[in-house]
Amino acid sequence: MTKRSTGALATLPTPPSLDPGTAPAEEAAAPDSPGSFPIVGIGASAGGLAAFEAFFAGMPKTVASGMAFVLVQHLAPDHKSLLAELIRRFTPMPVLEVEDSMTVAPNCVYIITPNHDMALINGSLQLLAPGAPRGQRLPIDFFFKSLAADQRERAIGVVLSGTGSDGTLGLRAIKDAGGMVMVQTPESAEFDGMPRSAIATGLVDYQLDAKQMPARLSSYVSYAFGKLAMLSDKPVVINESALKRIFVLLRTQTKHDFSQYKPSTIQRRIERRMSVHQISQIDDYVRYLQHNSEETQALFRDLLIGVTNFFRDPEVFEVFEKQVVPMLFAGKSAANDTVRIWVAGCSTGEEAYSIAILLQEHMATLQQSYTVQLFATDIDSRAIAFARAGLYPAGIAADISPPRLARFFTAEPDGGGYRIHKSIRDMLVFSEQDLTRDPPFSRLDLITCRNLLIYLGAELQKRLMPLFHYALNPQGLLFLGTSEGVGDALTLFASLDRKAKIYQRKATEAGLSRSPGRFLPAPHTGQATQPRGAGREVFSAKLPLRELTEQAMLAQVVPAGALINSLGDILYLHGRTGMYLETPPGEVGVANILKMAREGLRPALSNALHRCVAQQEPVHIAGLHVKTNGHFSRVNLCVRPVATGPALAGPESESDAPLYLVLLEEAQQSEPVAPALQNGAATETAAAQMRTLREELRAKDEYLQSTLEELESSNEELKSSNEEMQSVNEELQSTNEELETSKEELQSVNEELSTVNNELNLKVDDLSRLNNDMNNLLAGTGIATVFVDHNLRILRFTPTASQLINLISSDVGRPVGHIVSNLVGYTSLVSDAQAVLDTLVTKEVQVQTTDGAWFTLRIRPYRTLDNVIEGAVITFSDISELKRTEAALAQANQLARLAVVVRDAFDAITMTDLEGRILAWNPAAERLYGWTEAQALQMTLRERIPPALVNEAMHQLQQLSAGQVLALYPTQRLTRSGQTVDVALLATALIDTNGKVYAVTTTERLRTSDS
Repeated sequence: MTKRSTGALATLPTPPSLDPGTAPAEEAAAPDSPGSFPIVGIGASAGGLAAFEAFFAGMPKTVASGMAFVLVQHLAPDHKSLLAELIRRFTPMPVLEVEDSMTVAPNCVYIITPNHDMALINGSLQLLAPGAPRGQRLPIDFFFKSLAADQRERAIGVVLSGTGSDGTLGLRAIKDAGGMVMVQTPESAEFDGMPRSAIATGLVDYQLDAKQMPARLSSYVSYAFGKLAMLSDKPVVINESALKRIFVLLRTQTKHDFSQYKPSTIQRRIERRMSVHQISQIDDYVRYLQHNSEETQALFRDLLIGVTNFFRDPEVFEVFEKQVVPMLFAGKSAANDTVRIWVAGCSTGEEAYSIAILLQEHMATLQQSYTVQLFATDIDSRAIAFARAGLYPAGIAADISPPRLARFFTAEPDGGGYRIHKSIRDMLVFSEQDLTRDPPFSRLDLITCRNLLIYLGAELQKRLMPLFHYALNPQGLLFLGTSEGVGDALTLFASLDRKAKIYQRKATEAGLSRSPGRFLPAPHTGQATQPRGAGREVFSAKLPLRELTEQAMLAQVVPAGALINSLGDILYLHGRTGMYLETPPGEVGVANILKMAREGLRPALSNALHRCVAQQEPVHIAGLHVKTNGHFSRVNLCVRPVATGPALAGPESESDAPLYLVLLEEAQQSEPVAPALQNGAATETAAAQMRTLREELRAKDEYLQSTLEELESSNEELKSSNEEMQSVNEELQSTNEELETSKEELQSVNEELSTVNNELNLKVDDLSRLNNDMNNLLAGTGIATVFVDHNLRILRFTPTASQLINLISSDVGRPVGHIVSNLVGYTSLVSDAQAVLDTLVTKEVQVQTTDGAWFTLRIRPYRTLDNVIEGAVITFSDISELKRTEAALAQANQLARLAVVVRDAFDAITMTDLEGRILAWNPAAERLYGWTEAQALQMTLRERIPPALVNEAMHQLQQLSAGQVLALYPTQRLTRSGQTVDVALLATALIDTNGKVYAVTTTERLRTSDS
């Protein structure tokens, strides 16, 4: 039986009918009702950035997830986080850095702020100042616990790469609340400390690579909170028949019966397992259980319920420390008595160790060392193994005060958590035991059974109360959970503190049987190991003790006797033993013959039993004087071993346990002494006997005194050695604590630096890409650029600049004035750059290179993003084409001016090529001859000349093409109307740049009679 043990699943096979990797797109979104969406807490430490990238890269980009994601990472408190900026690259969802009281909305990503703890309260994120030193902060555990308390079954915890154990305790809280847990596989994590610590709890529902998590997460959410969950108020109907079959499967594989647990508890856990595997019908889940033994074990662990922690319910433990602990030691002798405690349902051992710590502190206060036996039991073998190891995650520091943590725990060298000190561990015995099936411990001073009964049915609770009553000593104490009570067993227990649920055992009627077998259910086939008290033998009620005793006594023909074990516990009485034994006042517990022996019998009986046990031979002592009802009787005592034989072989194989028969027989009275013998001789004999007895007594006293002195001497030596060892141990412990503290701080700083380093690496990659882009941009533009600092030393330059200024890569850092340039007539580069730095006014000048190219040289101040001047930028823009265009434009302007002269001239001006085709015709020619310019350009010289003058005109054209010049001469020309007119003509040859004549131009004026 357990109450707070681990209960989950490693990587389980998926039902054949389901696709583990995908979820239907139409079911991916959660319900639209306000506050109904699940919240996913994602914790990571070192190496978490790559895991975040892989996680969000696997999220669907086109379908809303319907979930909110809260990222908690170990961040350096004194460094601005770039995490939000980096996560925005991996997901289209809004990524927000958390501000205080920010309300969580679905389909958003929230990033923790550096140097803060973060909690979720009523759906909003609250930022708090860190409650622990830098080296001991566990922000993931802190947030996961608040997530579980606020969202309950809608809480989802994801643990990714990281060192240490942060997140482990938070996952326990999420599982206790009915949430779901995912962990990155250690093999895929860059740092596997956090994933391995979480997996070791046994609480993990899914172990996946980070990139596989979104698909499984969407599938789980769509089933648990999507359309399938909204089909009815009770999505899963568990019928009685299916429930019984599940109990049979559990009992077959685990040997534990859950049929008497509360039905509501069973149903919630079964529904959760069905949600994990997305099975909607209970009959399908039963079939899945039948074919998957791993799932049966996972359901078994889920049914073991909940979590625990050190000093759970601090107010209750404060009452326990002040009231209960002193009562456990009251009236006990440090030398002879033992404090016996049973922690039923101990889970992973935190509560058992908490009680042991309180007992150790109380013994230190009393300055006495008592023998303490603390039995801690549970049905979960994995939880018991965890408790035996005594190694707990670093998160327990939140539940234990620093002085206790330093005194009773040792930090692991690898930062993996804290290990309980051996002095505390040696006080406990952990064992696997079913409270409802196996016999209990006995002679206990305290039983703690906290937060277990609330999960059991009322009938089973009623059967456990008498069992607790039987196991406790008179005035023994019972410590229950805050929501539990003794129910109807008010005749068995009295309340000492109703609020803290502390009860004390009451005395019952003398006739009440106190055998534990009366309160236990019938055992199943294959009995579990029966727990035992130290040095005690507990026998099954089925052993034939009566027959064995009667046969042994009949063989001796004695009127009174008892069958006992080696400790003197009475197993069977025969005959009238009242003359020799009496019941002590109060509750007897298990009857012990040594405690019941009358005056005069006890020392001899104890000695005889001891000798018989040691020698395994009968011991006879005759003539004992036993006080009976106010007078003494003479009794003969015999203690002899009894062969148990095969008759005692039972299911527990107890036949090897030795038994002893105590025979008590009244001795015959001696004959009266005759008066004649009462003389001096008798007196001398009596005196001699007295002297002999005194000598024997003196010898025994001397022997006892000698033995006592030797014992005291040995004790003093051991005490001295122990004090020296304690002193050395304290010094080593102090040094170790200092080293561990320093290591924890360094470990935390290392994780923070690792996170910062990852962020900076991404930033460097970004800057490298930007630098490459800038270099390609500058090289692609073809603009020669030179960057100089305040001292005009070259910082960098583009490849084009090396063609204008003789630059090579080794010139970086040299003054720009030392570099030889290819510029013609420009020697003021240094002075112009210095002037720009002094005045911050841009300088622009046109320069020409030795090969004739022209450039615009601009010098501008170099400004940073913070508007700080850190140098100058010199650029050369190629304007050679512009210069050529300017020259052509100037020439065209000149020709345009000549064209105006030709256009506006009074004389007719024409141009003819060497073949006689008309090439140009001005307005004056149009007025003189009547042809328009368009008509004239279609004509030749022959059409304008009278036929008689054609040969002469062509001869003159040949002369002009040969470079000859013709002076003004009279001639005749034809008009459009056919009229011949007399004109004075001046012809000039046109010569190209090569000195060749390419056309002839003529100026013609109408010749009058007086010309």
